[in-house]
Amino acid sequence: MPAKMKNNILMYEGCNYLRYRLLLSTLSGKPVRIINIRIKDDDPGLKEYEISFIRLLDKITNGSRIELNETGTNLYYNPGLLYGGELEHDCSVQRGIGYYLEGIMILAPFCKKAVDIKLKGVTNNTIDPSVDRMKTCAVPILKKFLSGDNEVIFTISKRGAAPLGGGEIKFKCPPSRNLRSIQLQNSGMVKRIRGTACSLRVSPAIANRIVESTKSVLLKYLPDVYIYTDHCKGASSGKSPGFGITLSAETTADVVFGGEAFSPLMTTNSLPCVPEDIGREAAMKLIGEIYRNGCIDSPFQAMTAMFMALGKKDVSKIVTGPLTPAMIQFLRDLKDFFGIVFKLEPYKEEDEILEQVILTCVGVGYTNINKRTL
Repeated sequence: MPAKMKNNILMYEGCNYLRYRLLLSTLSGKPVRIINIRIKDDDPGLKEYEISFIRLLDKITNGSRIELNETGTNLYYNPGLLYGGELEHDCSVQRGIGYYLEGIMILAPFCKKAVDIKLKGVTNNTIDPSVDRMKTCAVPILKKFLSGDNEVIFTISKRGAAPLGGGEIKFKCPPSRNLRSIQLQNSGMVKRIRGTACSLRVSPAIANRIVESTKSVLLKYLPDVYIYTDHCKGASSGKSPGFGITLSAETTADVVFGGEAFSPLMTTNSLPCVPEDIGREAAMKLIGEIYRNGCIDSPFQAMTAMFMALGKKDVSKIVTGPLTPAMIQFLRDLKDFFGIVFKLEPYKEEDEILEQVILTCVGVGYTNINKRTL
């Protein structure tokens, strides 16, 4: 549904893209009201993981006002100032830590204090980007936009598979006065592939089987393939069994593409899952991501667009693969909150089959008003 304005409050309907709309509201300072959230479902209103994300926003801000009706189908959010600091949050096990961490990465550069957060929950599942993919693909994007020699620290302390989780990560990002404008138009050629195969509360041999099946696909295309095995034991292995692999392909232009696969929920009624299938699935997903091309890993298109829009009053230009549905809606919402419009042009090389897109915009010159000036 397109946004409506009522009493200077942006109005949206439905639960789709709720997370991005709350993030845009927090950065723009504009209050937002979201109505008719899952009104036709048997279990109407906000889900547990969405409420957990709203609580996380409340922790990272100071003075936010949140109102929710009894059935949870009507949400009003008036953002406060971004504060940051040392935080700890137990994420809902319905979604992975990556769901929450992407929001933190978008907000962290604009906080008053450096964000030093510990997130607990599910590190690997079949829905959200794993923490390994966030580390290898999302953190380099964030570093490209940060001004100065700001160090971003990301450590995976424990792993935890769905449904019970038990994983833990630490993320630290300093505030930045302004974001840089960037030009990324050449993705380069893939020079090496790295990966991490993890096995939690299952036999260590499973990780080795995943590595073998992954290499059987990737070595047909590239000789430089190295995959680490991470067999977690004891407390560091979380509360549920699971296994999977995260791959990253690095190019000559420092662009990173990702691909991953993880075992589905291991319940009594679940279908058996073979490690060799997981390895082949991750390899094909990585090849598919390379085929999409562009200079950004596709799950993080919206994060990149946000940083481009909030950069200096200068032109930022980036080439991406085909736009994801979430990215298309995000560009519409970006216009509602910031009044910024991207120029979209097709970009096609002679040897490419898929249509690529050139995203161009002039940043709004967003300044971190919360950061103290020395």
